[in-house]
Amino acid sequence: MKADEMWRTSTGKGITVAVIDTGVDPSIPDLAGQVLPGKDLSEGQPGDEHTDYLGHGTGMAGLIAGTGAAHGGSGAFGLAPGAKILPIRMPKAGTAANQAEGNKRFNGVAPQAIRYAADQNAKVINISMGVSEGSPQLTEAVKYALDKGSLVFASVGNSGNVDNEVDYPGATPGVVGVSAVGRDLRKTAESEYGPQVDLAAPGDDMVHACKSETNLCRSHGTSDATALASASAALIWSKHPNWTNNQVLRVMLNTVGAPTDGAKRNDSIGYGIVRPRVALENPGDPGPADVYPLPDLTPPAAPPASKPKGSSTESPAGHEAPPAAEGSESKASTYALPLGIGALALTGTLLGLWFLRARRRRAAAARAQVAAQSQGLGWPGHEGADRTRSF
Repeated sequence: MKADEMWRTSTGKGITVAVIDTGVDPSIPDLAGQVLPGKDLSEGQPGDEHTDYLGHGTGMAGLIAGTGAAHGGSGAFGLAPGAKILPIRMPKAGTAANQAEGNKRFNGVAPQAIRYAADQNAKVINISMGVSEGSPQLTEAVKYALDKGSLVFASVGNSGNVDNEVDYPGATPGVVGVSAVGRDLRKTAESEYGPQVDLAAPGDDMVHACKSETNLCRSHGTSDATALASASAALIWSKHPNWTNNQVLRVMLNTVGAPTDGAKRNDSIGYGIVRPRVALENPGDPGPADVYPLPDLTPPAAPPASKPKGSSTESPAGHEAPPAAEGSESKASTYALPLGIGALALTGTLLGLWFLRARRRRAAAARAQVAAQSQGLGWPGHEGADRTRSF
């Protein structure tokens, strides 16, 4: 099933996805009419929530809800082009020299952002950023959002090939932690691993809408994977508007491309790679409306295998299934991605992994250059952030 065929079933229409990030620029063609008024929590940055000081939030919004309107309809499509984006702009990240201060600032503002998103009836809350410590306030805000009927997706971080430092809110109880897989359906080297990983999605060689000469950028990282997971939830919810957040997440979990080692989950891809096509075609029983389908909300019986630097106020959520060996590059089932979309995407036929369609105009003449790169803490994606190039 190709993207156009899937969009006959659902485009995400009627679903609001909150993007808690660096702001979202609604002026780019592929996001025209897609971005709602939101909230600016950036503490003195010029502009407002519609001013993206890094370009990261706009890219995530493009992956979720890009319409392909650029260049006469041959721009970049997001996975859920019918969804709307609620932008919530966070402060700029700190530096490695003041990591503790950066953690404190993030944990002071992120709970406000999550609560605001839930109060604005955002069904899906996308947080493609993280820091090395959580807080009780962050945990309570997530619980508040769940009680209000939202789902919270967050990136697990990009230091898997460095120190694999646990990121929050990706490891906060009640948050769906998302890792990234590459063309080979294995966890990417940078994607962090551990018991905090719940789901995986493509996060390598992504093409999305952005502010550049061509309105197209390429990037990679767990931020991108999280955006696709959020968009997948929007597609499912749009088709089944009467389902609760618990039912949408349960169907996502029940239709994943599971690990090939026979385990229920592992530390590399969690329960598996999201498959929105399967979830739309054959969702199965969504289960009880009022039961959260992950074990995160119950404190783990034992300390987690990996800990963040410094003293954290909370631990990564535990899981019932035994984790894979640390550093495992576990691969999902050969049916992890829908033939005709995922297969083509992962072999490069579609430059935007999965359902992102982008026709590259003037690509041969354009010079690739770094458009956005976070320093120090790198809240977007953490550890240097997701790399973005324009072309």
